[in-house]
Amino acid sequence: MEKISVFAPATVANVACGFDIFGFAVDSPGDVVELTRRDTPGVRITDIIGDGGRLPREAARNTAGISIQRFLQHIDRTDIGVDVLLTKQMPLGSGLGSSAASAVAGVFAINELLGRPLQTIELLPFAMEGERIACGSAHADNVGPSLLGGFVVVRSYSPLDVIKLDTPAGMFATLVHPDIEVNTKDARFILKNEVSLKNAITQMGNVAGLVAGLLKPDYDLISRSMVDVIIEPVRSILIPQFGEVKQAALDSGALGCSISGSGPSMFALCRDLATAERVGQAMQQAFLAVGITSEAYVSEINRQGPRVIG
Repeated sequence: MEKISVFAPATVANVACGFDIFGFAVDSPGDVVELTRRDTPGVRITDIIGDGGRLPREAARNTAGISIQRFLQHIDRTDIGVDVLLTKQMPLGSGLGSSAASAVAGVFAINELLGRPLQTIELLPFAMEGERIACGSAHADNVGPSLLGGFVVVRSYSPLDVIKLDTPAGMFATLVHPDIEVNTKDARFILKNEVSLKNAITQMGNVAGLVAGLLKPDYDLISRSMVDVIIEPVRSILIPQFGEVKQAALDSGALGCSISGSGPSMFALCRDLATAERVGQAMQQAFLAVGITSEAYVSEINRQGPRVIG
């Protein structure tokens, strides 16, 4: 194989109560990486479409590029040469796992191009290196679901232990990205280093409840458990109109609504497509009430992860 194109999906991390341990993938949006074999060894970024010139073209500083480099080093194939064309199909700094999608698409594509020397789950550490480049932390709550599909739990980082959970059939996600930007590093900086015992107990109960609700499945339990008493109260101040947008989603039938990743995007989980579309419209209207335009995406939970598209 001399050329391959791979799509990797956007993701929602944290999922309200699960800071740095929960994430799920959606069908759209996502990023596309096209790899082409070349005779000269090394990884070269030939172009990036859709980033407005903001992302680094140097492979070692690019999320897709560094993930491919680390993969080739691991399998001892640094003699391989590839050109990388990256197409960004979601906003940068959106809280939708943009850097994760690029990293996952890149490492999944090179593994396919070389005949799958590694299992899909074994690609996770290389994609995490892309996250380290992007935000300084090699977290897995975006790359995990983007790579594996579905709803993912990061039980441990040392050793790395990632579990994919079943999700109820027919459950939809609504993502709304307001036209503002929140820097991931800033969103982490404002978090407190310590939490009260009361809040820790409440949060643990909601984490357990959300997992149980997904597995049973029990929509009412999912709804009751999508409550974040630790992270959301702090980060929500970075998103204008947050409270009103969340209430609009709940009033329109959402099971729950919170910040997607570090924001500014917000997400809602819904029982069906009609509800998800209605929720998206209500959330957009709430943002528009204070003059903030937004993009909305509605899709089922993506259970496949990345896919070869060419």
